[in-house]
Amino acid sequence: MKYKVTLNGRTYEVEVEAGQAMLLAEYEAVAPAAPAPAAAPAAAAPAAAPAAAPAAPVITGAGESVSAPMPGTILKVNVTAGQAVKEGDLLCVLEAMKMENEILAPKAGTVTQVVAAKGASVNTGDALVVIG
Repeated sequence: MKYKVTLNGRTYEVEVEAGQAMLLAEYEAVAPAAPAPAAAPAAAAPAAAPAAAPAAPVITGAGESVSAPMPGTILKVNVTAGQAVKEGDLLCVLEAMKMENEILAPKAGTVTQVVAAKGASVNTGDALVVIG
């Protein structure tokens, strides 16, 4: 059986018999001529302005910030501002790599601000909740 194989712009003519391959010819691949470009429209539409990056949430509450230990998506927020929490209480659930990770309160106190919202994407170190 004879085959023509094009690899990295070079065409190889190969003959295969009973499990053995033999190179018959090697030559540059010839690309078909590209069609002439169509006439450009008289007036092109102006390019849209690039979207501004979303601003980072501002932490206004006084106290200790509970940060995301890894990048992921907030699935559930279990606390509200003004709510009292004990050490170990569930603050929110963070999905990372198809695993649900519970973010627990590191200390007892009152939630002064909830920074993260359900469905939000967070990066490592982003503030989720502030406990005063």
